[in-house]
Amino acid sequence: MKLSIIIPVYKEPFLNKTIQSLLSEQDIEIIPVIDNCPLEEPIIEDPRVKPIFHTKNTGMRGAINTGLAAAQGDFIMKIDAHCHIQPGYLALTGFPENWLMIPRRYPLDEWKWDRDPHGKIKDYHYLTFPGKDDPRYGYSFQVQPYKREGPEIDDTLTFQGSCWVANRKYFMEHVGFLETEKYGSFAQEQQEVGLKYWLGGGAVKVNKNVWYAHLFKKGRHYESAKFSNRHKKGPEQVNGNEYSTMHWMSQPGFPDLIAKFMPLPNWPENWQEVYQNEKPSHFC
Repeated sequence: MKLSIIIPVYKEPFLNKTIQSLLSEQDIEIIPVIDNCPLEEPIIEDPRVKPIFHTKNTGMRGAINTGLAAAQGDFIMKIDAHCHIQPGYLALTGFPENWLMIPRRYPLDEWKWDRDPHGKIKDYHYLTFPGKDDPRYGYSFQVQPYKREGPEIDDTLTFQGSCWVANRKYFMEHVGFLETEKYGSFAQEQQEVGLKYWLGGGAVKVNKNVWYAHLFKKGRHYESAKFSNRHKKGPEQVNGNEYSTMHWMSQPGFPDLIAKFMPLPNWPENWQEVYQNEKPSHFC
C-alpha cells in the first residue's frame, strides 16, 4: 500500500529538511515538483525521491497536478515544502476510501526543525463567512482554525492545506486534477478539495493521533527573498477566491453542510439571507 507524496516547490529553502522527515517511512515515493525555480542545494538522493522539474511556472495547482499525474501509490499525500512530520505517518492511510485525512497541525520550530510543543495545536478549521470586499482576497471565504471538542478522529469542515492524505483512486474519480481556469494558479486549493469531498459523498477528517509541524511564514521570511509571496495578492488570486466562494455557496448541498457544523465563528444564523443581501453587485 504505497503512499505517493507530492511536494509543490517554488523558492523553498527547507525542501531537503522536509524530505528528510518523510524518509522515516519506507513504502513511499516522494515527488517534489520544482516549478521552474532555482534550488538552494541539490535535492537529497534516495531511490524514493523522484523530482520533476518544470521548465515554466504553473503555480501551486499546476505543480500538484503534475504530481498527481506521476503518482503511482495507492494513496497520495500533498505536503508543503516547509514541514516536519512525525514517524508513523502512514497511519493516515488506514481509513475508508472516501475520507480525506488531515493530521494534527503544530507550528514548526524552524531552528530545532521539530514541532513547537508550546505552540497552539490546530485540529479544526472553518470557512469564514464572506463579508465586505477585501482588497487582499476579494469577496471570499478563507480558512481559519477554531477550538472545538471531539474524538481523536473527527469531522472538520475544512483544513489549512499544508498536508492532506487521500485514497488516490477515489480522489481522481471525485476531485481529479485541480481546476486552473477559474481558480487560477494558486487560490483555494483546500476549499475545492474539501468541498468536493463533503458535497460528493465523502468526508474530511482530522486524525489527532498523527501530527506534523508547519512553518508559519512571517515578514522576515519573505524579506530574505528565499520565499515567494506571489500567492499573497494580485487579481488572479482575488478572482479565484471570488469564483470559489460564489460557486460553492450556490451548490445545493452547501446549506446542509454548514448546518452540520454550526455554530461557526462569524456565521450569522440567517447567513443565507445576509449572503443574498450583501454579496457584491457584480455577482447578483
